[in-house]
Amino acid sequence: MTKTLAPHDPRAIWSIAIPAMATNVATALIGIADIWIIGQLGEAAAQGAVEMGARLLMSLLVVFNFLKTATTGLTAQAAGQGNDTEKMAALLRASVIALAIGLILLATKSLTIPLGLDLLAAEGTVRNGAAVYIDIRFWAAPAWLINAAIVGWLIGLRRVRIVLVIEIAINLLNVGLGVLFVLVWDMSVAGIAYATLISEFTKFALLILAVLPAAKVSALIAAARDRDLWNSARMGSLFRVNRDLFLRTVLLTIAIMMVTRQGSILGTDILAANAILFQMFMLTALLLDGFENAAQVLCGEAIGAKERDSFDKTVRRIMLRGIGTALILTGVFAITSGPIVASFSTDPDVIETVLRYDIWLLALPLAGVASFVMDGVFVGATWTRAMLGTMAAAFVAYGLMLWLTTPYGNHGVWLSFTVFLAIRAVGQFVMIPRLAARTFPPIVANKQP
Repeated sequence: MTKTLAPHDPRAIWSIAIPAMATNVATALIGIADIWIIGQLGEAAAQGAVEMGARLLMSLLVVFNFLKTATTGLTAQAAGQGNDTEKMAALLRASVIALAIGLILLATKSLTIPLGLDLLAAEGTVRNGAAVYIDIRFWAAPAWLINAAIVGWLIGLRRVRIVLVIEIAINLLNVGLGVLFVLVWDMSVAGIAYATLISEFTKFALLILAVLPAAKVSALIAAARDRDLWNSARMGSLFRVNRDLFLRTVLLTIAIMMVTRQGSILGTDILAANAILFQMFMLTALLLDGFENAAQVLCGEAIGAKERDSFDKTVRRIMLRGIGTALILTGVFAITSGPIVASFSTDPDVIETVLRYDIWLLALPLAGVASFVMDGVFVGATWTRAMLGTMAAAFVAYGLMLWLTTPYGNHGVWLSFTVFLAIRAVGQFVMIPRLAARTFPPIVANKQP
């Protein structure tokens, strides 16, 4: 029998972080590829429309990412209990809820799309292009939400590799369709939207195929027939576990949308430039999120085992490896950011603009890594209320910073966002000793001679 590695063992950290990084990057490359492909047309308005449309649509969807998080945790618990019926019940509940949310979003899109574009200060050609993009891609909303639930279920069963394979396959499909629709068939913004729409439904089909080997028909039938499948207590736990995560994600999503909104106010070239910079930030964030995933699992295990020493070591070791990776990313950007970001557009004005602000790519990985790791620690420890509190405080400071730095234009926008990330991390660091003392005292007392 293979011995399970201790949570603070570096091999355990890397065994989770590396596959998670690869999966996250594969996911992020879809958005990066979309911005790159549309950028080859040399039209700042088209590039801004794709950025604004994608930002608004994902803002509506990502707030429901608790479906993935909750399903991962509940599936892992059922797997640990050897309860096949409850494993399938976790998937059924999350999938049905995801479908219901998706259908509600579709039914209300005639209201949410115009309102969202108004909030983002979208005007003229950019607004029209963003509306076209969203109207096409929105039809995949139910598939996106169900996909999130299925991915959470597979991760809960430690089937991370199949998720990675599917993400890579969908990435390649999306890029191929995007090049065909936009650069060959000249479909512009609509081409990007159709490529993503087709890719999302293809991903759904592949995930269904991935579920089949792990699903037991007898357990699935038993779960579907179980009168307690929609038991209020069980449904309540599904939502309570992620209530704070949902609200925290709403605040984070608004903060990200504010970057897009400010770029729109400052002009089309800055909107397009910020789209490129934000995709680079998201790439680094999703790489560093591998350590957040490791913190969720390993810190949760340490707390479940009631081992304070292991918990402290796990936090320190994950943080050190996260900071080390962030320094490497900063070094890479210091050397290569200019040519990389310039390749995302053929419009000389957009290229000149993005090169004026790419200095912020040196600060964002270091400002963000601590907050990402701390998020993982807080989720693993189920300190979600405290995490929401630090997010709320950082959000207020962020809004104040945007106001104070208005005279500095787009530099003020990126300075505010950088400070927002840093304040989140500082707040969580400050709270850890008190929260850990509340969580571990009885265990420590029991260990005394």
